[in-house]
Amino acid sequence: MSDYQHEVEELERESATAARLFDVRRIIGGLFVVYGVIVTIAGLTASDADLRKAQDININLWTGVGMLALGVFFLVWLKLRPTVPPTADELRAASEDGPAEG
Repeated sequence: MSDYQHEVEELERESATAARLFDVRRIIGGLFVVYGVIVTIAGLTASDADLRKAQDININLWTGVGMLALGVFFLVWLKLRPTVPPTADELRAASEDGPAEG
C-alpha cells in the first residue's frame, strides 16, 4: 500500500471521528440534559410562595423532567443510529455522476 493510500485512510478515520463528535444530536441532547438537571433542581427546591404564584403547579419540576426526557431521547437516538460518513469511494462515485438536478 502506498503512502498516499495510507494517508487517505488516516484522513477518512479522522473525518469519521469528527462527524461523530460534532453530531447535532449529541449537542442538543447534552444541552437539554444539562438544562433539564438545573431546572429540575430548581423545581425540587421551589418554595410555597413560588408554587402559589404558579397556581400550585410546580412548572420548573415538570419542565425540567420534560427537558431531561428530550435530552435522553436525543442521546439514545444517537447511540442507536450513529452517523456514518460516506467513504471515499462513495464520494468519488457521487462526483462522477455529476451534480444532482433539481
